[in-house]
Amino acid sequence: MSAAVYLLGAVAIGCVPAAHLLASASWPRRSPAVAIALWQAIGLGWGVATVGALAGVGAAGLDGRAGIGLSSVAGAAARAARLLLGTDSAAARRWDVLTGLRVLSLTTGILLLTLLCWILLAAVAAVLRARHRQRALLGLLAHDDPKVPGALVVDHPAAAAYCVPGLRSAIVISAGALDLLDQAELAAVLAHERAHLRARHDLVLLPFTALLRAFRWCAVAQEANREVALLVEMMADDRARRLLPARELATALLRVGASGGGAAPTGALAIAGGPATAASVSTGSKARLDGELAARVTRLLRPPPGLPVIAVMLLGTIAALLVVAPAVALLLPL
Repeated sequence: MSAAVYLLGAVAIGCVPAAHLLASASWPRRSPAVAIALWQAIGLGWGVATVGALAGVGAAGLDGRAGIGLSSVAGAAARAARLLLGTDSAAARRWDVLTGLRVLSLTTGILLLTLLCWILLAAVAAVLRARHRQRALLGLLAHDDPKVPGALVVDHPAAAAYCVPGLRSAIVISAGALDLLDQAELAAVLAHERAHLRARHDLVLLPFTALLRAFRWCAVAQEANREVALLVEMMADDRARRLLPARELATALLRVGASGGGAAPTGALAIAGGPATAASVSTGSKARLDGELAARVTRLLRPPPGLPVIAVMLLGTIAALLVVAPAVALLLPL
């Protein structure tokens, strides 16, 4: 095997402890945007490197028999796949145990690539369906209210505020939230939700949500989804804090969280986070959500200093290498 395959394997393996380290680090709350970029790089780098390493290992033993030794890792894997499927004249050869292991590795790489693409497409389809249903319901049940210009109000006693992203985006406030929050707090909530819509934070969350749906048993997928969701909320908090006093948003978060509200439908982003139904929250999950809410409130009232420029540049370089290195390795000769 070539150095390219070893590089792909090293990146694939290294991304796992890197994700654990990032999930336990404290600096991401000082610069959520940089941390999210690093999470995205780890996820993309792991996917490309793992698929490439499996395919490279599977194709490596065929170079002498099929004449693919000078091909790139990606090209060699494609040539090997054709050969193993019997669509190549060089397919006729003796099979042994080592060849069987290479076939298994190559097949696993192809299946993993197919799975990753499928879960992303399935997640997109599920979110689009959920948003379509939500917009249909809002068209029937929601109405305007002068207290929250630009938002839709639903007559529900629980306090809730969320946005439905997309081409026809909407901000939704419940009647319970109108009764619970004063005008300044409502303005802060609207600023927070508008920040989600402008930055399209739903697109940031989508790959991590899709990965979690496919690998619910995986601790890394759970950590990634949880941390990115929290960082996205902190980014929206920061945007709202630039426009309005931080105390108003902090008190709104505390009021909504204390009331037991804050939940949002599938495909929406809620002011206080949380699952779609409060009944689905376990004791451990409720404690975690309360801890995240307290961290957001503390951060609003006592903003931490941003990362030094040198640290931002270093982290940006690491993120770029995590994506570029596997992509380049796929183009190197096997």
